[in-house]
Parts: sequence; structure tokens; C-alpha cells
Amino acid sequence: MTEMVDQLRNIALIAHGGAGKTSLAEVMLFEAGVSNRLGRVEDGNTVMDFEPEELKRQTSISSGFYQFPWKKHTISIVDTPGDQNFFTDTKMCMQAVEGAVVVVDGVDGVKVQTEQAWDFAGQFDISCIIFINKLDRERADFSRTLNDISECLNKPKYVVLQLPIGSETNFEGVVDLISLKAYAYDADGKATAIDIPEDMQDKVEMERENLIENVAEIDDALIERYLEGETISDEEIKATIRKGTIERAFVPVLCGSTTQRIGINLLMDFIIDFLPCPSDKKPKIGLDMNDKEVERAADPKAPFSGFVFKTLADPYAGRLSIFKIVSGTLGGDGTFYNSTKETKERYNQLLTVAGKEQQPCSEAGPGAIVAVAKLKETTTGDTLCDLNDKIKFKCTEPLPTLISFALVSKAKGDEDKIYISLTKLLEEDTALKLERKAETKEILLSGLGQVHIECIIEKLKRKFNVEVLLNTPKVPYRETIKKKVRVQGKHKKQSGGHGQYGDCWIQMEPLPRGKGFEFVDAIVGGAIPKTYIPAVQKGILEASSKGVLAGFPCVDFRVTLDDGTFHAVDSSEMAFKIAGTVAFKKAVLDAVPILLEPIMKVTVTTPDEFMGDIMGDLNSRRGRVLGVDSAGKNQVINANVPMAEFLTYAPDLRSMTGGRGMYTMEFSHYDEVPAQLVEKLIEAIKSSEE
Repeated sequence: MTEMVDQLRNIALIAHGGAGKTSLAEVMLFEAGVSNRLGRVEDGNTVMDFEPEELKRQTSISSGFYQFPWKKHTISIVDTPGDQNFFTDTKMCMQAVEGAVVVVDGVDGVKVQTEQAWDFAGQFDISCIIFINKLDRERADFSRTLNDISECLNKPKYVVLQLPIGSETNFEGVVDLISLKAYAYDADGKATAIDIPEDMQDKVEMERENLIENVAEIDDALIERYLEGETISDEEIKATIRKGTIERAFVPVLCGSTTQRIGINLLMDFIIDFLPCPSDKKPKIGLDMNDKEVERAADPKAPFSGFVFKTLADPYAGRLSIFKIVSGTLGGDGTFYNSTKETKERYNQLLTVAGKEQQPCSEAGPGAIVAVAKLKETTTGDTLCDLNDKIKFKCTEPLPTLISFALVSKAKGDEDKIYISLTKLLEEDTALKLERKAETKEILLSGLGQVHIECIIEKLKRKFNVEVLLNTPKVPYRETIKKKVRVQGKHKKQSGGHGQYGDCWIQMEPLPRGKGFEFVDAIVGGAIPKTYIPAVQKGILEASSKGVLAGFPCVDFRVTLDDGTFHAVDSSEMAFKIAGTVAFKKAVLDAVPILLEPIMKVTVTTPDEFMGDIMGDLNSRRGRVLGVDSAGKNQVINANVPMAEFLTYAPDLRSMTGGRGMYTMEFSHYDEVPAQLVEKLIEAIKSSEE
């Protein structure tokens, strides 16, 4: 079993959409002999992309999994989405691997999602190699791409291990700088060893020297020998490259073409020789039941532990939980403990995921990515462990949602069905948020972008036969006051027998933003009996839930109850509650009521060339730019923007930057709506309610 741990390589394929991750996975499966045809993303027939929504958009929207044998080892690949709309799935699945192949487009270079995935790799201590793809395309440029990598993916630094032979349509092979061998590839992707082309000799010699120098730097004894002019053997270079790659001291760069199948066999060899197996990485830290830190190493004899990083929801087959075994061994069926939900779970069959299919497996050990169906309580992020040796691992947080839509059912009375069906889809997509807004009476679905939400709505129809329309959500405005006033609220009613009598004087004054509501009892000498004072407060609170301007809650004000009168027979709690309501409405009208709008704190990351357009656009949305920072070749703009102007920003940013910009958004504070907009706004709100 230990042998199996050493022979396992869990590898994520990560990059911006369109760099060729799914095509790379396809060629790897073909090279390994587990697939007998080469599918194409454009033809919608790849092993990894099979959901109807993926085929329609020709892009991965969910990570695909496959395990295959290569040279007496098992490579387990996770083909992650590269589209910003589905990037939470990429982040969640990257927790489960020790290594990653960062695919960089040899024409377009490093794009923003590649940088984000690179950051995730750093967070999760994933050892990376970079594969420069598409070198057979027009305008492909190996040197320019290296400059791009140096600028955008600068820590850890890269070391070049291969050089391309030829360029663009003449790209025909690679030179391996470790073995100093050259390989040419024919039309069927078959490699033949050739002599290093004469015109490349000097370049190869120089790059080989750079390689040895860069690699030797991580080993004091080796760098000393190198500086003294000693020859460093290929085996020593290989051992040091493996050490440096695993420890993230540097990132090796390889190159090739998925469409021409150039360099893919060498990449697969490299994954086996230089990327880590599960036991090469530090033990995973969790908490025991007393919240003390404990470690779990990738040891087959240790107690079982694992964590669920992905869930697939199917209305017929039920829930499929995909998890990584951290320690111990699992049999084909049995029971384990869910320490997150504090419950026992029974499973009938252990499975491995192979594209859209699942294959039964009799046993799995540390590092294995496996799945079980129909667990009752388990969802993404849960820890599974041995009942007698409990542990809980921390799961990574999903990316913050960026856009929200109000859902309206196409069929009357389907609201509950929408909510129940979406709750099931939320199990498989942790990037979604679903909430019912009592204030606006809306069901809100939030995600990472419009395409993300549209995909979910398509799934909702396909899987649960529920159809909905997407509307822009209502903005949760607030109302407040600007001036201090003192008014009387009196309720007097005589109708034979007992009447109703309540009389109060209140002072109302504005409070700083975010302070909410304060009530001060300043009654002296029993002007109002103590039993009636809470009723006045209740009347004011209830009335403040619907302001006088447009019916939004009134906030950030203090009411001081300082005087009043009562009647020994006719006064009651109800009478004083009504008096409080009357006083509130009078006071608000006198105290200069204003409308407040939610302001969002926005961070936009964009390549330099789009800076001007984005700044201009933010200004047109009444945004206030707070500052600009540099991050590699990108600029990071921090701004405050009214929510009302930002509800549909995701598609707008996408079209402004050609999909290269990204942003995050969170609530900051409430601020006054400019006077010139108030009247129009109130009119629009009232007409929409009618």
C-alpha cells in the first residue's frame, strides 16, 4: 500500500479559459491508452466536458476527474474550469492535489485567471510545472511568453527545462536541457530522437548553463562544486530539480502543443519523475474533538481521514460525494464518521470518477481521490474520519459572489419548488448563495457572474423541470433624517364607555451612519406610567419599518421620550403605541427625511491597457476611486460604488476587458442618495410597486 502512495500523482490542470487544459487532458488520456479517440472541445466530444451546459458554451464549468496508468504509476488528473464564472470549483478542487500543470497559451501569454490559480497553488502549497502550449499557432512566441511568466508568475521563479524546435507552423519538437536530447514529432504525435539542430547549439548550451546555475542554487554543496568548475551529473541535476519543484523553490517550464501532440509524452514523464506523491508533502493539520491541532500523514496504516471537496447532485442517482483520502485505507463498503456534521455515514460502494462515469474500486489508500453515492448528511467541506479517532479539517472558503438576480417563477405557485430544487444544486456548487429577502419579497440567487447564474438556471430546468425568469434585484434603500426636532404624538378617541388616550412628546435626532435606532426614556415625575413607555417604543419601531419617502426602513436616529400625559381610565398600551406611531410620522416629516443607498467596496483587477476605460466607467456609475495599486502587469483599482449602479457590472467588465478583468465586491456602508436623483428614484419605486 505504501508503494501505491509513492506511485500516485494527483495533478490539477490550471489556467485561464482557452489555454488548452481540456485538450491537454484529452491527449494525456489518449497517450496513456485509456481513450481510443482524440476528442475536441470544438466538437463537443471530449472525455472531461460532458454536461450539456459545457458542450453549449465549449468551456469547462465543472472540474473533470480521471485516473490512468503511466509507466508503473497512476496519474490522477483534475481538469479545472478556467472561466471566472466557475472559478470557485477550481479553488475547491485544488485542495485535493499535490501538484499542478499550469497551462500557458504561447500566443496570448498569462491571463488573469492563470494568476488567480497560481495564487491558490501558493495558498495550498502545490508544486507546479508550467507547460507553454499552442507553440504551433500563428503569433506564438516562446521568449515573449517567458517574459510574461516572469512578470506575472514571478514567485517562485521559473527554470527552463525545454526549448522549442522551430516556431509557429514550423514548430516540430523540443530539446530536453537535462538529457541534452532533441525530439521531433510526426503528424501522429510520435516522437523520434534527433540531433540538436545546429542553429540551436549555442542557445542550448547557454540555457543548459542557466539551468544548472538556477538548480544548484538550492543546494549549498552543489553550488560550491559548480562554482569551482566541477561537472554536475544528470542524475544530480534531476534529484535537485525534483527537490526544488516539490519544495516550491522554483517552477520548471516545459513546452509543446496539444493539437500536434508535441511534448505531451515528456510532460507525462516529467509529472512522474519530478512532481510529488502524497507522502512527499507535509502532513495535513486538523483539529481533534478538543480543538487541539493534530497532524495526519499520508500513511495507509494511520486512522482513516479525508475531506469532501466536491459534490454532484442528481435528481435520480442522488448525491455523489467526491473526497480525498488524507490518511488510512478504505474498503469497498463500510461506515465512517462525519466529524463536521457529527454523524455516522454508511456507504455501499467505493468509486473512482472517470469523466462522466464512475468505476467501482475495492480499496483506496492515502492520496486517492474517490467518491461514494447517497450519503445522507455529507456535503462539500465536510471531514470524514474513523469513528474511534476523530479529526476535523478546515475547508477552503468559496470565492465571494459578485452578481445577484431575483428569480420569478414562470409557473404560478412554483416558488417553493424553485427554492427546494436550487438548494439541491447549491450542494454541488458552493459558489452560489440563495436567500429569501423579506424586505423586498424576492428569492435572490447570487453567483460569480451572469454566465454562472444562467448555467444554473439551465441546470434547474434540465434536472428538475423548473423554469424561472431572471430579474434585476431591488436595491435595499434606507431612509433617515438630517435635523433634530421635538413633536407631540397624541391619540384620543371617545366612543362610549372606555375611550382611548395616549399622549407623548418625543425628541428625534439623527445618529451617525450605521448606528441604527436608539430609544431614551427621559420621563420624570411619572408623566407617563412606566408600563406604557415600552408601548411608545414599540409604536415608533413598527412605524420606522416603513419610512415616509418610499416605504423603506428608517435607520440611524435617536428618539428621546421626555414628556406626555395619561388618563387614569382611558389610557392603555395600545393607545400609547398608536401615539408613538403618530409622533414618529410627524417627527420624520419635520426632520428633513432623506434616502440612503448601499455603497459597495469594489476592487477591480485589470491589465494596464484597460485602465482608462474602467476608471471612466466607474465615474459614470457615480463611483469614487480610492486608490490604484500595481500587481504584476495588472492594475488594482479600489473604489466605492453605489449598489444600484453595479448590479450588472460583471458582463460589462467582461466586454470592456475581453474577459481579462476581474472584480470583487462587498457591502461597505450606506450613504445619501444625491438630491437630483431622489425624486426620479421615488417615482420609479412607487410605479414598480403599483
